[in-house]
Amino acid sequence: VHGVMATRVIEKRRDRMTTILVAPLMSCSARQPVYTLMAWAFIPAVAVLGGWQLPGVVMFVMTFLGAFVAVPIAWLLKKTLFRGETPPFVMELPTYKWPSPGVVMNRVYDQAMAFVTRAGTLILASAVLIWGAGYFPGDHHRSDAVAAQIDQFRAAKSADDATQSELQQLVDEQNHLRSELLEQSFLGRFGKAIEPAVRPLGWDWRIGVGVIASFPAREVIVGTLGTIYSLGGGVKEDNRGLVAAVQSATWPDGRKVYNVPVALSIMVFFALCAQCTSTLLVIRRETNSWRWPAFTFTYMTILAYVAALATYQIGMLFS
Repeated sequence: VHGVMATRVIEKRRDRMTTILVAPLMSCSARQPVYTLMAWAFIPAVAVLGGWQLPGVVMFVMTFLGAFVAVPIAWLLKKTLFRGETPPFVMELPTYKWPSPGVVMNRVYDQAMAFVTRAGTLILASAVLIWGAGYFPGDHHRSDAVAAQIDQFRAAKSADDATQSELQQLVDEQNHLRSELLEQSFLGRFGKAIEPAVRPLGWDWRIGVGVIASFPAREVIVGTLGTIYSLGGGVKEDNRGLVAAVQSATWPDGRKVYNVPVALSIMVFFALCAQCTSTLLVIRRETNSWRWPAFTFTYMTILAYVAALATYQIGMLFS
C-alpha cells in the first residue's frame, strides 16, 4: 500500500504506472503465515548450504521471489503497455527541515481519514461479502446452542477435570459443526465448483476455499483452513493441530492431499498473487480508474496460477 502511494514522486507516467503495477509483487508480512505453515509442515528439516535449515532457505527464497519476478514483468510492461524512451532519473532534493508536530499530526489525520473513507469502506464491504458467502446458507441453531453452552462453562470458571473435559468436547463439537457449515455454504460450494481448475496444482476444494476466502487479506487462509479442519478459525500458522490436520488430509481415494510439491505450489501462488484488497483499492485511488486494479489482479492471478502449476508438475516429476 505504501509503496503504491510512494509512486507519486515519480514524474513520468510511464515509470510511475510500471512501478504501481509491479509493486504488489513485493513481499509483505501477510504472506509469512502461509510460508510458515507450509514450510514447517512439509519441507524436510535438513541442513543445506553449509548448515542452513532447508525450511528457512525456502521461506527466504519465497520472500524475494516476487522481487525477482518483478524485473522481467516491469521490462515487459515497458515494451508493451508503456512504450517510450526512459529519461535519466534526476530528483532535486530541497533543504529539509523538521516539521512542527501540529503539521505532522494534521497530515497524518487527513491521510488516514482519506484512506478510511475511500478504500476502507470497500475493504469492509469485500470482507463482509466473503464472510456472508462462508456463513450462508445453513442452519446455525445447533452451532449457536453449543456456543452458548461453551460460554456458560467458561463463565463458571471451574477448574474441575470433568468440567474441562466436557468443555473440550463442546469445543470440538462446535469446530466440527462450523466445518460442516462452511462446506455447505456458498463459499464451500464455489470451492468445490472450482476444484477441477485447481486440481492441476495438486489442490483440493478445501485449499481452493482458503484461497478464495483470503482475497481480502492473504493471512486469512490459515484461519479458514483451521475452520475447515474443525480446529476453529482462531488457530495460528504454528498450531500443531493445524499442522497435523494438513499433513493427514486425504483425497476421497485415501491419497494424501499435501506433499512437498503441493506445499511449494501454494507458497509460489501466494508469493505472486494479488490477494490483497487494500492494495488493489489504493491502485484504484492512485490511478483514478478501475481498469488498472482489474488488470493487476488478472495478470498476477494468471502469473501465480501458471507458476504454481509449473512448480507442482515439475516437483511431481522428481518426487
